[in-house]
Amino acid sequence: MQEQRMINGRMETLVSVDTMRRSDAMTIAGGVPSLELMGRAGQGIFDAVAWRAPVAILAGGGNNGGDGYALACLLAAAGIQTRVYALSDKLSPDGRHYRDKALSLEVPIQPWREDVDLSAYAILVDALLGTGFQGNVRSPLREAIMAINRSGAYVVSADISSGLNGDTGQAELAVQADLTVSIGFYKLGMFRGRGPEVSGRLVNVDIGIQLAQERPDG
Repeated sequence: MQEQRMINGRMETLVSVDTMRRSDAMTIAGGVPSLELMGRAGQGIFDAVAWRAPVAILAGGGNNGGDGYALACLLAAAGIQTRVYALSDKLSPDGRHYRDKALSLEVPIQPWREDVDLSAYAILVDALLGTGFQGNVRSPLREAIMAINRSGAYVVSADISSGLNGDTGQAELAVQADLTVSIGFYKLGMFRGRGPEVSGRLVNVDIGIQLAQERPDG
């Protein structure tokens, strides 16, 4: 499913989770390596923020966590003090690549603990859950999201506020972002339900993903 909407003075395409997934797959099948797309996502997030140290990235599993590790590499290369709190070691091969690169750049990576004081950071990056998440957030992600929300730091969500349904905008618990950097295309759920409440300011970065055609059933 797709919609058109005027955002920040431009007509933009909003897509469903299924359309985004198919668009990713089509782009990769067309010759753009998934590793390259993850690197572009990290670069897009890096370019969208006026960074100030110290920065903490809370990284989950899957590609959303991988985007966080790709971003960590760029922050380290720019000399911006950064630490990663890992909430999962179930990374994709691409995510493991950027995690290992971050380690080679001497980015501190440590397991998440509930006693971590996130208020000590100027900027927090939410790279916990991606657009395909549905349902209620479980531990330890639940405690991490609550810690982010009470931190008082400036919060940047990578692609989508963690806990937000990318189609419906439903969220029992979600990261309260100051800025959400959408990757590829805006997601429908950002403009439905609790999406406007938890997404903060929205920007989208074009990383060269080809938009898949709508299915006949919409």
